[in-house]
Amino acid sequence: MKLTPIMQKYILHWGEMGTRWGVNRTVAQIHALLYLSPEPLHAEEIAETLSVARSNVSTSIKELQSWGLIRVSHMMGDRRDHFESLKDLWEMFSVIMEERKRREIDPTLTMLRACELEGSNDHETPEEIKQRISDVREFMETISNYYEQMRQVPSPTLIKLIKLGSKVTGLLGKK
Repeated sequence: MKLTPIMQKYILHWGEMGTRWGVNRTVAQIHALLYLSPEPLHAEEIAETLSVARSNVSTSIKELQSWGLIRVSHMMGDRRDHFESLKDLWEMFSVIMEERKRREIDPTLTMLRACELEGSNDHETPEEIKQRISDVREFMETISNYYEQMRQVPSPTLIKLIKLGSKVTGLLGKK
């Protein structure tokens, strides 16, 4: 695949942003390449296009598949696996949010609940500290519950709601 300067700029920046989001640079660059590609690509094409090792491509593809961001596609007459990214940005955003919740929020809530349970028999930890832990758990549960509710909202409705932005506060009252 031939990359234009704009495509290169996009892919390089996506890799940089990936590192800031805690994602390996190559994983993010492969995701960007597959998102931009009009056709599914096989691993050798990805490695050649991005000038990265084939083994790095394989590892990165597995990571992207574990996130649900890319899928395998087969081409008539070609035995190799080809890969394509989700193209719908709202679907991609939803998949990322769901995975981050599952990988980050859910284990943290489990740990916070365990801390609270252990804290009920712990006379060494100050009550103020126990309350802070409880406050974090309550906050994260509130955010998690909000996410679960918003996840049920159809994408077109959610898009309208997001575009309303701060106008929603006008509808609810400014208190």
